[in-house]
Amino acid sequence: MLPRIDYIKQARTKLGMTQRELASLAGVSTSMINQIESGRCKPSYDTAKKIFELLSTQEGKTALKARDICRMRVISVQKHETLHLAIEKMRENSISQIPVFDGPKVVGLLSEDVLARNIIEKEEKNFLRMPIVDVMEPPPPIVDLSTPAKALIPLVRFTKCVLVSEKGEVIGIITVSDTLKMVE
Repeated sequence: MLPRIDYIKQARTKLGMTQRELASLAGVSTSMINQIESGRCKPSYDTAKKIFELLSTQEGKTALKARDICRMRVISVQKHETLHLAIEKMRENSISQIPVFDGPKVVGLLSEDVLARNIIEKEEKNFLRMPIVDVMEPPPPIVDLSTPAKALIPLVRFTKCVLVSEKGEVIGIITVSDTLKMVE
């Protein structure tokens, strides 16, 4: 028993495939895929089976992973460094948050929100000389590079950023703007 024929278009678009790509993989014409999806043509059982099998095998291959949308250059600071240095790095790189490390280990996050809140609360002349550790937030979540990108959207919206690791080492970062790559 095969799924309903109208599932072909849903599955193809979910995978981000064009009609031409599906037709090429299935060994049929683009016109035939168009006619099947529009309901103007009913494929033979063998053709439909071939298309459904192809779509099911493509699911794992075309789904974006964390590695596909992360930025591989992680700009960071060390916890003992000053807020002045962190702010300079954030300005130079046009970023709104920066991971804080203690050696190779992620220990916190410094964001524009935290800086603004602390500028108001501290009202100190020496604010910029303070060590980052005095105002940083808890560290952002760390996910494996093979984590499905769609699973990261709610996480990134909640936590500002997500770090991406491979074998325990941080190799990338994903922010809200990086998730927009999923709709390109």
